[in-house]
This record gives sequence, structure tokens and C-alpha cells, in this order.
Amino acid sequence: MKEHQLFVETTRRGCELMNIPASTYYYKTKKSAEQNAAESKLKERIEKIVEEFPGYGERRVTKQLHREGYRVNHKRIGRLMHEMDLQCKQPRAYRTTTNSKHNFRRYPNLIKDIIPMAPNQIWVADITYIHLARGFVYLSAILDLFSRKVIGYALSLSLDASLATEALNMALREREPLPGCIHHSDQGVQYASEEYVNILKDHNIRSSMSDRGNPYHNATAESFFKTFKYEEVYLNDYQTIDDVIERVPYFLEQVYNAKRLHSSLGYVPPNEFEASFNNFNALSA
Repeated sequence: MKEHQLFVETTRRGCELMNIPASTYYYKTKKSAEQNAAESKLKERIEKIVEEFPGYGERRVTKQLHREGYRVNHKRIGRLMHEMDLQCKQPRAYRTTTNSKHNFRRYPNLIKDIIPMAPNQIWVADITYIHLARGFVYLSAILDLFSRKVIGYALSLSLDASLATEALNMALREREPLPGCIHHSDQGVQYASEEYVNILKDHNIRSSMSDRGNPYHNATAESFFKTFKYEEVYLNDYQTIDDVIERVPYFLEQVYNAKRLHSSLGYVPPNEFEASFNNFNALSA
């Protein structure tokens, strides 16, 4: 009690010397404490977001905070992330996953300068690898270019045509491609094989391929795999294919499709983007 009275008296005298009302001092002190508490809470939330999405930079973190009701700008978030030393993981060396040295037909690039206006107009496909303690697991994935949603995928220890075919069959089970839907890939043998091309033809899907040696012609798939590596693969120490099977489907379906924000979609996840499109069409019908 005496210590409190001494503090009050000292504060009062200090305010008199500085010629400010004691009420102003207490107000500013309280406000400063509230601001510090709010900033601590904000930092905790930033840390949680980056922990879940390690590939997020300041703009995506800011957009996620906006969705949660925080009123912040990306410059402030960038400063806080710098103070907290929140950095992205760096990529490992590139490994070739498709072989374009084959005698199958090579199809022209049909998606140059085309912007899909609805789901199931353009699908893009590619293959990447995942390090194990010994060897690799290969992931074949197909995305809907309109929503960036993963609509088909397959995992295998073997880099053969059946890997790509399995992912394609999953996409066909999950979706109904529109007449004239375009399937775009690189010139890898997996996508040029007779079996794969025949499946596409059976569903009236047109084959399209990037120019040889130009990955930018399949930029959406490349971007997806970059995100996949940063936010899933590089954060885990997979020992066996069972470890991969346990983690990867969850990331693709429950994180990437359902929660991860995409700048090209106005900072919403693929599932939400497609749902908004479908709701708008239903209301317009």
C-alpha cells in the first residue's frame, strides 16, 4: 500500500513538473500498454500464419489478416516479419521429371493468350519429385487453370506413364470437362503416350503442349509445384513413401485447395473462388 501511495505521489509531482494533467499521463500509459498488447497479439497471429503457410510473404499474410478482421497494411506486416526474422525456405536443386526425347506426336500450344472464364475449360498437368531418405517419390498433378484447384493427383516410386494416367483418371472422376476442354502439359513422354492421349480423346479433351525447353509456357503448374515444395516438402523429412502418402493428400486437399490464398484469384483459396463463381451463376440464371 505504501509503495502504491509513493508511486501515485511521485507520478503526481512529475506531472506537475512537466505541466501535464495526471489524467493525461495515465491515459497515455494505458493506451501504450494496450497498443503493446495488441502488437504482441498481432505478432502471435503472424507467426501462426507463417507457420502454416511458410511461403507467404508480407502481402499474403496481410490479406489473411484482413480476412480475420485485422486492420493492418502490408508495410507494417513486412516490418514486423523482418523483426521476427520470418523467412521463406530456399529451394533445392532441380531434377528433371519428364523425358521429351520420344517419337510420339508433339501437340501445339493451344493456350497462348487464352484466359479461361469458367472451370473445366483448361487443365494443366505436370510432374515433380519428393526426396526420401533413399530415392524419390514422384507426384503427378492436374490443376484447373481457372481456379488453380488441384483436381487430380497421383504418387508413385516410378516415373512412368501410369503415374500421369492415374492423376488424369482422378480428375475425370472429380470433374466434368466442358466440350473442347484443353489439357496442357510439357512434351514429356508421359503426356504424349498413346494411352494417355487416347483417354483425352475419349473425353473430347484437346491436347496442348509447351514448346520444348520452355517451362514458362506451363507457368501455373510450375508455380504450384514451387508452392508445394516451399510449404510442404521442404518442411518435412520424409523417410518412406508411406510418410508422403500420409502428408501430401492432406496438404493438397485441405490446405492448398481449401485455405491457401492465391494472388491471381484476388487472395482467396481455390475452393472459395469456385464456390463464388458457381453461386454467381446460380443467381444469374
